Amino acid sequence: MTAEGTISSREDRIPLAAMAGLIATVTLGAVAAGLTYPLLSFILERQGTAPGLIGLSAAMMPLGFIVSAYLTPALTRRLGAARLAIACSLLAAATLIAIGWTQDVWAWMPLRFLLGFFSKPPYVISETWLIAITPASRRGRIIGLYSAIVSGGFAIGPLSLGLVGTEGWPPFIVAIIALLLCGLIVLAVVPLLPEMPHDGETTSVGGFFALAPLLLFAVFAAAAFEQTLISLFAVYGAALGSSESRIAALIGCFIAGDAALQILLGRMADRFGSARIMLFCVLASLAGCFVLSPTFGSWLVWPLVFAWGGVSFGIYTMTLIQLGERFTGQALIAGNAAFAFVWGVGGIVGSPVTGLAMQLIGHQGLPLCLGLLCGALAVFLMSEKRCV
Repeated sequence: MTAEGTISSREDRIPLAAMAGLIATVTLGAVAAGLTYPLLSFILERQGTAPGLIGLSAAMMPLGFIVSAYLTPALTRRLGAARLAIACSLLAAATLIAIGWTQDVWAWMPLRFLLGFFSKPPYVISETWLIAITPASRRGRIIGLYSAIVSGGFAIGPLSLGLVGTEGWPPFIVAIIALLLCGLIVLAVVPLLPEMPHDGETTSVGGFFALAPLLLFAVFAAAAFEQTLISLFAVYGAALGSSESRIAALIGCFIAGDAALQILLGRMADRFGSARIMLFCVLASLAGCFVLSPTFGSWLVWPLVFAWGGVSFGIYTMTLIQLGERFTGQALIAGNAAFAFVWGVGGIVGSPVTGLAMQLIGHQGLPLCLGLLCGALAVFLMSEKRCV
């Protein structure tokens, strides 16, 4: 075998145990987050808390994500990646214990901020490590598999409430155990992992905005699309006379598409290129905005929302693939943290803006806002392609 062939063989070798551990870490974090959001809302609703105050309380966690993501690159350099991930997993579990102990909306404001702050570094670090060790030739399918499993983990969170209920300590214990397992898995896989990449110039989250503004806008669009649709689809469906059970099932179908189609999209990215598949996902998401209203009352809405969920989240999957293709070292860490930062911003901004549009022009404000977002991203992507 030639030297070149030996190098290629090494590059294509997949460190399966390390990858499985990293994916499991992020998935368990997603389970905890997916359970916590509805659980705390149910508790506050039982206490008679005003809807506006429930929404404000829920916003504390993504606000913690944003602040934490901005600080993660510097904290990683100072404390070390593994040490930071393990410490934050333990602190997130401790914060959730405090939340379960207090059961007070005002005490929950700072505690939910801290829960978001401590939950994000293990996610960013594990995802960065996964991208760094993934062979370039198989990056699409592996990142697609990762996105599918994590989406499934987020869906398992609220589903688990059907088994353990929403009262007392049992649901909190499920989330606490998931967070503790995150730290234990990181501790177990650290010996299998290379050093966190430190080559290249030190790059902050703010500095990364100048390196890949369009990539970050794509992350913002994916986050705003997903969070807006999940948050406001009930309002849209109610305006068209749909029952709550049907709307809930449609949202579940949308989330199922998130998880089910990422592996296929990842394989397509390996074959045709992540930039082309990202544009395909954006245009397909835009098309869904046009056909949602005409199909909503028929059976065609079911395959539509399933595919819609897959392609809209596929935008984010393609950004992860491109992040690994374009950046290494310090820029990769900063880029992943910037993704987390922008995802939080998209989640916070998208729903209120679309809700205001629906208040002003009616239920069609939902597909209109989502369509404008996808249309803008499509124009920018096609303009960049012509400029290259």
